[in-house]
Amino acid sequence: MNWNGAEDAGLPAASLPPPPPLEWKFSQVFGERTAGEEVQEVDIISAIEFDKSGDHLATGDRGGRVVLFERADVRDRGSRRDLERQDYSISRHPEFRYKTEFQSHEPEFDYLKSLEIEEKINKIRWCQTANGALFLLSTNDKTIKLWKVHEKKVKRISKMNMDDSQAIGNGSIASSSANSPRAYLPNGGCSERPYNHLSSDFLFPPGGFPSLHLPVVMCQETSLVARCRRIYAHAHDYHINSISNNSDGETFISADDLRINLWNLEISNQSFNIVDVKPANMEDLTEVITSAEFHPTHCNMLAYSSSKGSIRLIDLRQSALCDNHFKLFEEHEAPVPKSFFTEIIASISDIKFAKDGRHILSRDYMTLKLWDINMDSGPVATFQIHEYLRPKLLQLCDLYENDSIFDKFECCLSGDGLRVATGSYNNLFRVFGCVPESTEATTLEASKNPMRRHVQNPARPARSLGSLTRVVRRGEATGVDANGNSYDFTTKLLHLAWHPTENSIACAAANSLYMYYA
Repeated sequence: MNWNGAEDAGLPAASLPPPPPLEWKFSQVFGERTAGEEVQEVDIISAIEFDKSGDHLATGDRGGRVVLFERADVRDRGSRRDLERQDYSISRHPEFRYKTEFQSHEPEFDYLKSLEIEEKINKIRWCQTANGALFLLSTNDKTIKLWKVHEKKVKRISKMNMDDSQAIGNGSIASSSANSPRAYLPNGGCSERPYNHLSSDFLFPPGGFPSLHLPVVMCQETSLVARCRRIYAHAHDYHINSISNNSDGETFISADDLRINLWNLEISNQSFNIVDVKPANMEDLTEVITSAEFHPTHCNMLAYSSSKGSIRLIDLRQSALCDNHFKLFEEHEAPVPKSFFTEIIASISDIKFAKDGRHILSRDYMTLKLWDINMDSGPVATFQIHEYLRPKLLQLCDLYENDSIFDKFECCLSGDGLRVATGSYNNLFRVFGCVPESTEATTLEASKNPMRRHVQNPARPARSLGSLTRVVRRGEATGVDANGNSYDFTTKLLHLAWHPTENSIACAAANSLYMYYA
């Protein structure tokens, strides 16, 4: 890892000793595969997101389903806030349990463009809770939906209004009326009214009718109901890659390759285009938008990344159409010849703001970079993810042919901002320390034994793309990672999320959800 001006970037001073590396342990797994079990395409997890409290976790899959989990260890003992008031020490690690699931999106077909729209969930974002109900946004390639998940009491009638054993219909009153003689008149008239007809001279018995009861409605159980409250559609010509909630709790953004739209949660038929990078002539297109994120505290600021490895910070107060950024973050490298492939691996696949809003974490194909929004000269820290692929970069055609070079890995930061994490191949994910002089670089595998692939060698210093040729000429063996294990491009850990308040990570390996704590 490489540190550049970390002390001036708001990170802890280097004079303070860095915190010791965390010791990660397996917590639980949902949807674990048995040996030899074939994974269905629709069951592969495609999105993971904790809510702000950390008490709920949502996952989306390629089949358009959203699965919700709730924290079990806090709910069984009371709310976390109540426990903190009582000075109750929570020594157990976070444990979650299945809550509910619902079908968020269905496959569609765009007849105007002759285009199939798959149901795969691209992103999930939690909204503010209200009246005990959970709200979240989910999106596929074209349509965003706002969902409300709440408990609904199931009401049933437990006591009917009649006692079957002593029903009036079987008593003397009904029978006497049926046997009473009547003189019928022409045109269906009757000279004698029925005995049980309520007239002015009808009197109830002194004790009433003991067999007559009013119905009693009882709430015997509660069930979780997911209801779609809003559908935000027909606003993107290209595939949606990001959605992000604003800190004002009222608006959110959605981004595709060329545009970013601003929505109000309560208005689904109108959005405002705030960024448009589409050129007049599409042949002049040089870069596209890859990810967008609102600032966690400033409702007027947002950042978006591009396929050229740059991050732009824009201010909504400057103009209605924010095509012009007020800060640009990109790494200045020595001028070297660039090929088509080097531009692909420089593309940023995901960005995340730190909780304090001071730093931005970005992930490209080979590295993880930490940026300070007050320093646009370059990243304050660079972390190498899978250095064993450096020799493979000479054979980029292989990575291009199997589409591995287009894999979009996500990244995340810890709630205290001291560590970052991202995924890699072989179902591995890496955790790095963000404090200057920290050597924490842990590699874990998404399995019940996460430390069996732990890398003992310290992280290599960051290298620019200009040094790739020197690295490759060392003649390192391809197909082998830092532990001597052959890497598999088909098993990759793309999606992971860090608990907002504790050192707990949830990550997806195909259709399995693994959780770890430290």
